[in-house]
Amino acid sequence: MRFDIITLFPPIFAGYLTQSLLAKAIDRGLVEIHIHDLREWSTDLKHHKIDDRPYGGGPGMLICVPPVVHCVEAVQQMSEQPGVVVVMTPQGDRLDQRRVEHMARFDRMILLCGRYEGFDQRVIDILNPIELSVGDYVLNGGEVASMVVVDSTVRMIPGVLGDEKSSWDDSFSRGNRYLESPQYTRPPEFRGHSVPEVLLSGDHQRIADWRTAEATKKTRLRRNDLFKSEGG
Repeated sequence: MRFDIITLFPPIFAGYLTQSLLAKAIDRGLVEIHIHDLREWSTDLKHHKIDDRPYGGGPGMLICVPPVVHCVEAVQQMSEQPGVVVVMTPQGDRLDQRRVEHMARFDRMILLCGRYEGFDQRVIDILNPIELSVGDYVLNGGEVASMVVVDSTVRMIPGVLGDEKSSWDDSFSRGNRYLESPQYTRPPEFRGHSVPEVLLSGDHQRIADWRTAEATKKTRLRRNDLFKSEGG
Protein backbone atom coordinates (compact mmCIF):
# COMPACT_ATOMS: atom_id res chain seq x y z
CA MET A 1 0.00 0.00 0.00
CA ARG A 2 1.25 3.47 -0.85
CA PHE A 3 0.70 6.62 1.23
CA ASP A 4 1.49 10.10 -0.07
CA ILE A 5 1.39 12.67 2.73
CA ILE A 6 1.19 16.36 1.81
CA THR A 7 2.29 18.66 4.62
CA LEU A 8 3.84 22.02 5.42
CA PHE A 9 6.13 20.37 7.96
CA PRO A 10 7.83 17.27 6.50
CA PRO A 11 10.39 16.93 9.36
CA ILE A 12 7.56 15.94 11.72
CA PHE A 13 7.51 12.51 10.07
CA ALA A 14 11.26 11.81 10.25
CA GLY A 15 11.21 9.84 13.50
CA TYR A 16 7.79 8.31 12.98
CA LEU A 17 8.78 6.54 9.77
CA THR A 18 11.85 4.90 11.27
CA GLN A 19 10.29 3.14 14.27
CA SER A 20 8.55 -0.10 15.19
CA LEU A 21 6.24 -2.10 12.93
CA LEU A 22 5.87 0.68 10.39
CA ALA A 23 9.61 0.82 9.70
CA LYS A 24 9.69 -2.96 9.32
CA ALA A 25 6.72 -2.87 6.94
CA ILE A 26 8.49 -0.24 4.83
CA ASP A 27 11.73 -2.24 4.80
CA ARG A 28 9.85 -5.35 3.68
CA GLY A 29 8.13 -3.51 0.84
CA LEU A 30 4.63 -3.94 2.31
CA VAL A 31 4.14 -0.18 2.66
CA GLU A 32 5.42 2.88 0.79
CA ILE A 33 5.27 6.32 2.38
CA HIS A 34 6.22 9.46 0.47
CA ILE A 35 6.26 12.89 2.12
CA HIS A 36 5.62 16.00 -0.01
CA ASP A 37 6.25 19.60 1.04
CA LEU A 38 3.25 21.70 0.01
CA ARG A 39 5.44 24.83 -0.15
CA GLU A 40 7.14 23.44 -3.26
CA TRP A 41 3.92 24.22 -5.14
CA SER A 42 3.62 27.78 -3.85
CA THR A 43 3.17 30.50 -6.47
CA ASP A 44 5.22 32.81 -4.22
CA LEU A 45 8.72 31.98 -5.45
CA LYS A 46 10.44 34.26 -2.93
CA HIS A 47 8.83 33.33 0.39
CA HIS A 48 6.95 30.13 -0.62
CA LYS A 49 3.83 31.52 1.05
CA ILE A 50 0.78 29.26 0.76
CA ASP A 51 -1.77 30.98 3.05
CA ASP A 52 -3.75 34.21 3.05
CA ARG A 53 -6.43 36.06 5.00
CA PRO A 54 -10.02 34.84 4.56
CA TYR A 55 -12.45 36.87 2.47
CA GLY A 56 -15.13 38.45 4.66
CA GLY A 57 -12.79 38.73 7.62
CA GLY A 58 -12.21 36.42 10.53
CA PRO A 59 -9.28 35.17 12.60
CA GLY A 60 -6.28 33.32 11.29
CA MET A 61 -5.15 32.37 7.82
CA LEU A 62 -6.42 29.90 5.24
CA ILE A 63 -4.37 27.63 2.99
CA CYS A 64 -4.86 28.85 -0.58
CA VAL A 65 -6.45 26.66 -3.22
CA PRO A 66 -3.90 26.83 -6.13
CA PRO A 67 -0.89 25.20 -4.41
CA VAL A 68 -3.01 22.43 -2.92
CA VAL A 69 -4.74 21.49 -6.17
CA HIS A 70 -1.52 21.71 -8.17
CA CYS A 71 0.30 19.62 -5.56
CA VAL A 72 -2.34 16.87 -5.45
CA GLU A 73 -2.48 16.71 -9.24
CA ALA A 74 1.31 16.41 -9.43
CA VAL A 75 1.45 13.77 -6.70
CA GLN A 76 -1.26 11.76 -8.46
CA GLN A 77 1.05 11.53 -11.47
CA MET A 78 3.88 10.06 -9.39
CA SER A 79 2.36 6.59 -9.56
CA GLU A 80 0.31 4.68 -12.10
CA GLN A 81 -2.09 3.73 -9.30
CA PRO A 82 -4.56 6.58 -8.64
CA GLY A 83 -4.71 7.65 -5.00
CA VAL A 84 -7.80 8.22 -2.88
CA VAL A 85 -7.50 11.78 -1.55
CA VAL A 86 -8.17 12.16 2.18
CA VAL A 87 -8.30 15.52 3.97
CA MET A 88 -7.73 15.49 7.71
CA THR A 89 -10.23 17.92 9.26
CA PRO A 90 -12.28 18.09 12.49
CA GLN A 91 -15.30 18.64 10.24
CA GLY A 92 -14.90 15.22 8.61
CA ASP A 93 -16.52 11.85 9.24
CA ARG A 94 -15.32 10.16 12.41
CA LEU A 95 -12.57 7.58 11.96
CA ASP A 96 -13.49 4.21 13.45
CA GLN A 97 -12.31 0.65 13.00
CA ARG A 98 -14.85 -0.17 10.31
CA ARG A 99 -13.66 2.75 8.23
CA VAL A 100 -10.05 1.70 8.82
CA GLU A 101 -10.83 -1.79 7.55
CA HIS A 102 -12.45 -0.27 4.47
CA MET A 103 -9.48 2.03 3.76
CA ALA A 104 -7.05 -0.86 4.18
CA ARG A 105 -8.42 -2.19 0.88
CA PHE A 106 -7.19 0.90 -0.97
CA ASP A 107 -4.00 0.53 -2.98
CA ARG A 108 -3.01 4.14 -2.41
CA MET A 109 -4.02 7.11 -0.27
CA ILE A 110 -3.04 10.77 -0.55
CA LEU A 111 -3.34 12.40 2.87
CA LEU A 112 -3.70 16.19 3.02
CA CYS A 113 -2.59 17.74 6.32
CA GLY A 114 -4.24 21.06 7.12
CA ARG A 115 -2.83 23.91 9.18
CA TYR A 116 -3.93 27.34 10.43
CA GLU A 117 -7.70 27.78 9.96
CA GLY A 118 -7.87 25.05 7.34
CA PHE A 119 -8.26 24.98 3.57
CA ASP A 120 -10.03 27.28 1.14
CA GLN A 121 -13.40 25.55 0.55
CA ARG A 122 -12.55 25.21 -3.14
CA VAL A 123 -9.95 22.58 -2.23
CA ILE A 124 -12.85 20.38 -1.14
CA ASP A 125 -15.08 21.39 -4.05
CA ILE A 126 -12.43 20.65 -6.70
CA LEU A 127 -10.70 17.57 -5.28
CA ASN A 128 -13.82 15.99 -3.75
CA PRO A 129 -11.76 14.16 -1.10
CA ILE A 130 -12.81 11.97 1.79
CA GLU A 131 -13.00 14.32 4.79
CA LEU A 132 -11.85 12.51 7.90
CA SER A 133 -11.66 13.40 11.60
CA VAL A 134 -9.89 11.49 14.36
CA GLY A 135 -12.11 12.99 17.08
CA ASP A 136 -14.15 15.90 18.34
CA TYR A 137 -11.20 18.11 19.17
CA VAL A 138 -8.81 20.39 17.29
CA LEU A 139 -5.12 19.69 16.68
CA ASN A 140 -2.46 22.17 15.59
CA GLY A 141 -2.37 20.43 12.22
CA GLY A 142 -3.27 17.31 10.32
CA GLU A 143 0.11 15.62 10.66
CA VAL A 144 -0.64 13.74 13.87
CA ALA A 145 -4.08 12.81 12.52
CA SER A 146 -2.52 11.44 9.35
CA MET A 147 -0.18 9.32 11.47
CA VAL A 148 -3.25 7.86 13.17
CA VAL A 149 -4.69 6.95 9.77
CA VAL A 150 -1.44 5.35 8.62
CA ASP A 151 -0.87 3.49 11.90
CA SER A 152 -4.38 2.05 12.09
CA THR A 153 -4.53 1.14 8.39
CA VAL A 154 -1.09 -0.46 8.13
CA ARG A 155 -2.03 -2.95 10.87
CA MET A 156 -4.68 -4.38 8.53
CA ILE A 157 -2.20 -5.15 5.74
CA PRO A 158 -1.34 -8.87 5.56
CA GLY A 159 2.19 -9.57 6.77
CA VAL A 160 2.64 -6.42 8.87
CA LEU A 161 1.76 -7.99 12.22
CA GLY A 162 3.66 -10.99 13.49
CA ASP A 163 0.39 -12.74 14.34
CA GLU A 164 -2.41 -12.02 11.86
CA LYS A 165 -5.01 -12.92 14.50
CA SER A 166 -3.88 -9.93 16.58
CA SER A 167 -5.83 -7.42 14.52
CA TRP A 168 -8.99 -9.53 14.76
CA ASP A 169 -8.91 -9.58 18.56
CA ASP A 170 -8.27 -5.86 19.01
CA SER A 171 -11.02 -3.61 20.33
CA PHE A 172 -13.52 -2.65 17.58
CA SER A 173 -11.83 -4.96 15.06
CA ARG A 174 -13.30 -7.31 12.46
CA GLY A 175 -13.30 -10.25 14.85
CA ASN A 176 -14.32 -8.28 17.95
CA ARG A 177 -16.73 -5.34 17.85
CA TYR A 178 -16.36 -4.71 21.58
CA LEU A 179 -13.60 -3.55 23.89
CA GLU A 180 -10.81 -6.02 24.46
CA SER A 181 -10.84 -8.10 27.63
CA PRO A 182 -8.14 -7.57 30.31
CA GLN A 183 -4.79 -9.21 29.59
CA TYR A 184 -1.99 -10.35 31.90
CA THR A 185 1.59 -11.63 31.74
CA ARG A 186 4.33 -12.58 34.24
CA PRO A 187 4.66 -12.33 37.19
CA PRO A 188 1.48 -14.10 38.35
CA GLU A 189 1.25 -11.83 41.42
CA PHE A 190 2.40 -8.26 42.05
CA ARG A 191 1.63 -6.10 45.11
CA GLY A 192 -1.38 -8.16 46.01
CA HIS A 193 -2.83 -8.20 42.50
CA SER A 194 -3.02 -11.70 41.00
CA VAL A 195 -3.67 -13.01 37.52
CA PRO A 196 -7.20 -14.49 37.33
CA GLU A 197 -7.03 -18.23 38.04
CA VAL A 198 -8.88 -19.12 34.86
CA LEU A 199 -6.02 -17.79 32.71
CA LEU A 200 -3.64 -20.20 34.44
CA SER A 201 -5.95 -23.18 34.10
CA GLY A 202 -4.99 -24.28 30.60
CA ASP A 203 -8.70 -24.81 29.85
CA HIS A 204 -9.07 -23.06 26.51
CA GLN A 205 -12.87 -23.05 26.50
CA ARG A 206 -13.07 -21.58 30.01
CA ILE A 207 -10.51 -18.95 29.02
CA ALA A 208 -12.46 -18.07 25.86
CA ASP A 209 -15.72 -17.81 27.84
CA TRP A 210 -14.04 -15.65 30.49
CA ARG A 211 -12.62 -13.29 27.88
CA THR A 212 -15.99 -12.94 26.19
CA ALA A 213 -17.71 -12.21 29.50
CA GLU A 214 -15.06 -9.69 30.56
CA ALA A 215 -15.11 -7.94 27.18
CA THR A 216 -18.91 -7.69 27.35
CA LYS A 217 -18.80 -6.34 30.91
CA LYS A 218 -16.15 -3.74 30.06
CA THR A 219 -17.99 -2.61 26.96
CA ARG A 220 -21.31 -2.21 28.81
CA LEU A 221 -19.56 -0.21 31.51
CA ARG A 222 -17.42 2.05 29.33
CA ARG A 223 -19.05 2.09 25.88
CA ASN A 224 -22.66 1.03 26.23
CA ASP A 225 -23.35 2.97 23.02
CA LEU A 226 -21.74 0.10 21.10
CA PHE A 227 -24.52 -2.20 22.22
CA LYS A 228 -27.16 0.37 21.37
CA SER A 229 -25.72 0.80 17.87
CA GLU A 230 -26.29 -2.91 17.29
CA GLY A 231 -29.73 -2.93 18.86
CA GLY A 232 -28.48 -4.70 22.00
